[in-house]
Amino acid sequence: MRRRLLILSLLVSAVGAAAFWWTLPPTVAIAVATRGPALEAIYATGNVEPVQWARVGPAIRGRVMRVLVEEGDRVTTGQPLVQLDDREAAARVAEAEARAAFAQEDLQRIRTLVARDIAARAQLDRAESEARAARALLDASLRRLDDLVVRAHADGTVLRRDVEPGQIADVPDALFWVGEPRPLRINAEVDEEDIARVSVGQRVLLRADAFPGRVLPATVTQITPKGDTTRKSYRVRMALPDDTPLHIGMSVEANIVLREETTATLIPPAALRDGHVFVIEKELVRRRPVTIGVQGARAVEIRDGLSPGDSVVLDPPARLADGQHVRLRAGGAVAGPAQR
Repeated sequence: MRRRLLILSLLVSAVGAAAFWWTLPPTVAIAVATRGPALEAIYATGNVEPVQWARVGPAIRGRVMRVLVEEGDRVTTGQPLVQLDDREAAARVAEAEARAAFAQEDLQRIRTLVARDIAARAQLDRAESEARAARALLDASLRRLDDLVVRAHADGTVLRRDVEPGQIADVPDALFWVGEPRPLRINAEVDEEDIARVSVGQRVLLRADAFPGRVLPATVTQITPKGDTTRKSYRVRMALPDDTPLHIGMSVEANIVLREETTATLIPPAALRDGHVFVIEKELVRRRPVTIGVQGARAVEIRDGLSPGDSVVLDPPARLADGQHVRLRAGGAVAGPAQR
C-alpha cells in the first residue's frame, strides 16, 4: 500500500511539473528589423566578346606553309593571313593555262578556215565549245589556288591566332579571331523561365573571378528572339563601358536588375513562419502577417506589415501564439543585404 501511494504521489508531482513547464512563458531570441538594400535580379552566366569580330578559317583543307600575321597586327579586308601548300594547285593551273591557250589558238585557226569555206561550221561550233570548257577549267583551277590563301574578311586586329606552320588546317577550324578590341559586350544565356522579365536597357551587375570583390556594370542591349530549344535558354547581349577591366574571353556571372530598393525593411529569414512574423510588444508577442519581397540567404525584404525598428522573434516556437507572454533571450541576429 505504501508503495502504491508513493507511485501515485510521484505521478502527481510529474503532472504538476509538466503543467508548470507548459504555462511558463517561452524564452525567445529577437532581431530588430533594419533598413538596407534589397535587390531582385535574374541570374545568368556569360562570356566577354568584342562587338565586332569574326572567326577566320580556310575554305579548303590543306597544310599550312606560312603564317603571315601575328596577334595584335592590324589587317585589312582581303589581306593574306596564311598560305597553305599550293604546289599541286599551281601545277594544275599551269596545265589548265596551256590547255586554254591551245584551245584558243585552235579556235582562231578554225575561224580562219570557216571564213575561207575550207572548214565546216560544225568544226567551229566544236572548237568554240572546247575553248569555253578549257577556260572554265582554268578559272576553277585559279579559284582553288586562291582558296589556298586564307584572307581577312574585314578590317580589324588579330585578336587571337590558333595556327602554326606545318599543321593541317581543315574547313571547320578557326585559325584567327579578327575584330576590334573595343567596344566589348557580354554574351549571356538566360533561362526561358526568366526571359519574359528581361528588357533592353536594364542595368546588369557583373562578377568575375579575375576581379574578386568587385561589381562591374553592364547594360542589356539585345535579346535574341528565338531561344535554344535544347538548352531552354535565350541569348542576351549586354554592353560594357569602354573602361571595363574585363578581357575578351573571360567568363562572368551576371545579375540583371529587375528591382532595387536602397532603404528596404529587412529581417533575418529565421523570423518568418508561414507568411507572418511575431512582433514583440512589451513582453507580449503579436502575430502579424507580412508581404514578402526579395528573399536572400541573409535577409528577407518585408514590403508591408513591418517597420524598421520593430523587434521580431527568431525561430518562433511551434506553441507560440498571438498575445502570449515571452521571456527574452540575450543575443539575436542582424539582417544583411537582401538579394535574389
